[in-house]
Amino acid sequence: MDSPVPPPADSGGTPAPAGTGGTGGSAAPGAGAGRSPAPAEPRPRRRDRHGRGMRGPVAPPQVPLSVSRADAFVDLVYDSRDRLERRWPQLADVDFLVVEVPGFGPDGAAGLPDDEETVPLGRLLPADGDQRDRVLVYRRPVEIRTKNRDERALLVHEVVVEQVAELLGLAPESVDPRYGQD
Repeated sequence: MDSPVPPPADSGGTPAPAGTGGTGGSAAPGAGAGRSPAPAEPRPRRRDRHGRGMRGPVAPPQVPLSVSRADAFVDLVYDSRDRLERRWPQLADVDFLVVEVPGFGPDGAAGLPDDEETVPLGRLLPADGDQRDRVLVYRRPVEIRTKNRDERALLVHEVVVEQVAELLGLAPESVDPRYGQD
């Protein structure tokens, strides 16, 4: 005697209750017993429909490709600061900040020159109240004036040296003997 076969679980139909045989007709009792019901909700998809899975980042975080231009610029400013701090330990009490363009950020519009022909590359903000001395380097004006990373590093270092010289009341050549030399 043949027993009826229940419909497959993924056919879109609803599974038949246990003991009915799955066809709605008269079948032997217990023919469908022992089957587990189909899951009520679909399993989470681990891969996309083409079987490739989710894409990851283009490069791991430790590779320079994943460093933004702004982060690379900040690194240049901190490298210059560290280089000068070895010679001038009092610079440990000075904040070195990167601002996109003059007139925005911690300097605001106060104290900027009215001459519209020159765009400053950096600025010194002396200590006032609870604020420490701050050296600002403007990222976009520096980037516009340089063609590659090496030129940018030289110009950033010159700007930092000039602002530190103004802070210390010295000539830039005495702050860094290599100032102005390529």
